[in-house]
Amino acid sequence: MTDRTGRAGEPIVELDIDPFSTQVLSDPASIYPAMFSAGSVFKLTAYGVYGVARHHAVTEVLRDWENFSSARGVGLSDYARDPAWHPPSPLLERDPPEHTRTRKITNRVLSIASLKSIRPDWALAADALIQALVAKGDFDGVTELAEIFPQRVFADALGLREAGRQNLVPYATASFNAMGPKNEIFESTEPVRLSHAPWVMESCQRENVAPGSWGAALFEASDRGECSEAEAGGLMRSLLTAGFDTTINGIANTLDILADRPDVWKALRADRKLVPRAFEEALRLASPVQLFFRTTPRDVAIDGCVIPADSKVLLFFGAANRDPKRWEDPDSFDLHRQTSGHLAFGYGVHHCGGQMTARQEVELILNALLDRAASLQRTGPTVRRLNNTLHAIASLPLAVRPA
Repeated sequence: MTDRTGRAGEPIVELDIDPFSTQVLSDPASIYPAMFSAGSVFKLTAYGVYGVARHHAVTEVLRDWENFSSARGVGLSDYARDPAWHPPSPLLERDPPEHTRTRKITNRVLSIASLKSIRPDWALAADALIQALVAKGDFDGVTELAEIFPQRVFADALGLREAGRQNLVPYATASFNAMGPKNEIFESTEPVRLSHAPWVMESCQRENVAPGSWGAALFEASDRGECSEAEAGGLMRSLLTAGFDTTINGIANTLDILADRPDVWKALRADRKLVPRAFEEALRLASPVQLFFRTTPRDVAIDGCVIPADSKVLLFFGAANRDPKRWEDPDSFDLHRQTSGHLAFGYGVHHCGGQMTARQEVELILNALLDRAASLQRTGPTVRRLNNTLHAIASLPLAVRPA
């Protein structure tokens, strides 16, 4: 660890840590203390990028889209210098005013009214899935629950054809891996992404989208001139990429936490108003999206530390959500904690547009499980699925006792 002085400000600490190493991806929290000690801004020598992990600093960056741009890619690659590894998202990788235009479309499609109208069908699907799993007794919380439910309800809502939905999870997983460096994890999944990409691209074309679906609504927006048809397809790809793996791991991480806390399970069964609070605290403690990048179009200072123009800045959402300056006893799960301000869904103009969708999915799954299961416990160790962006789980052996 060494100090470097910014051109007009406070010293910037250099950290010789690799946030994309196998060790760190297995346990992201292991590097949080070093980053907190480094201050508001530090530099990661392994990649020549700057980093922010303190809650106030990450929030400041997310709020300031003009000085911390998404348009040059939210991964390690800088689209001003490097070829884009995929068609840039018309939602995630644009800044206002273009982002404002496309975001208005998806906000309407994923509105509260839309979610309310579809909620009864989703509730029936959740109960049917949970009823079968509780009857079985032992199941995998990832492969038999967390991966299954979004592929049923969210994919239906988007209007995706049923044949080939097995492409969704590996495609989304590999896409999040591609946002990091070209390490072994990237190399192992990039062929997977390329093999599944044709199905995704084809499924997001107008003629393959179910009438009356959210996807159809995107193309109807293009008919009104609100976006191009290509942008409508791009928006649909953005929704399905961001809406699957993040929600899957939101469900899985929550179950992983609850399986070790029978007292919390009992409390949730007694008072269902605590269910949303439990999910928000799980999001804070085990944020599915651990990090994203921004790029500085000009010199920018944070707390006196100057980040030069054309620099990649790595935002550590997971660390910010465990910042001891923001949260008391941040590494513990507290069902009664006030979680307002956690950054698991981002912040500012690029905050997660599908967060209400994810909340509805998780709420319905948890309530169905609480209705039918008197207890939840693990029957084996949690197996992590290493990912350059996500805090993911590959397998979560669980057992339930029927209520």
